[in-house]
Amino acid sequence: MEDKRILYVSSEVVPYLAENEVSLMSYDVPKMINDQGGQIRIFMPRYGNINERRHQLHEVIRLSGMNLVVNDVDMPLIIKVASIPKERIQVYFIDNDEYFKRKATFSDEDGVLYPDNDERAIFFAKGVVETVKKLNWVPDIIHVHGWMASMLPVYMKHFYKDEALFSQTKIVTSVYGQSFDGALDVEMKNKIKFDGISEEVISDLETPNYENLIKTSIRHSDAVIIASENLSPSLTKFIESSEKPFLPFATKDAFAEAYTTFYKKML
Repeated sequence: MEDKRILYVSSEVVPYLAENEVSLMSYDVPKMINDQGGQIRIFMPRYGNINERRHQLHEVIRLSGMNLVVNDVDMPLIIKVASIPKERIQVYFIDNDEYFKRKATFSDEDGVLYPDNDERAIFFAKGVVETVKKLNWVPDIIHVHGWMASMLPVYMKHFYKDEALFSQTKIVTSVYGQSFDGALDVEMKNKIKFDGISEEVISDLETPNYENLIKTSIRHSDAVIIASENLSPSLTKFIESSEKPFLPFATKDAFAEAYTTFYKKML
């Protein structure tokens, strides 16, 4: 993977958030490619429960300052950056006071999902693409982890389809076990349609629950990785019938070789 450019876009990454399936793989996979001489960037949201002082986040003024439109409202984009200690890996944080200031990730202290999680996912997707454009950094592969990143493939394939920068970029989605119950705002589909994305390509979002978000991400990806051993039968069946290249679940001690081989087939 020498000098190949891979952009990792994730809902959660250690050491900035607690360890779970998504956050651990969102660290382990980039580290593995970095160790092989690949060029990587990681993007994640800057949730309010990330300790900026401890992790030495700082704002990148030249990348911040633009406004992104979400459902006809201008939302300022703030970009922060930090380095994972000892790994020489840069992590970019997509921030906005309205969406990410609160002191938790996806739900309040009672476990209730934030009502604007759908808009946060849209803002995150747009923020990542706009920042990569400003960096003028062309990824060979974009690898998506976690539901908060699930709108990125949709926006890449439709809203940003004419961006020459990404004309050769392939999108891989890693699929994990269900991480929330219930559904996001029922108006999510209309908010995406506001960006000129047709209803038929996001028809699964009629009910924007976890499984339908992931199905939408898969539909707009070039390949899929099953990243959980205990994936729901319905998602497993959907992946197998999608006609997309997919990698079955690989254990912790076998994933490095499996992922590298899978990447190389796409390049």
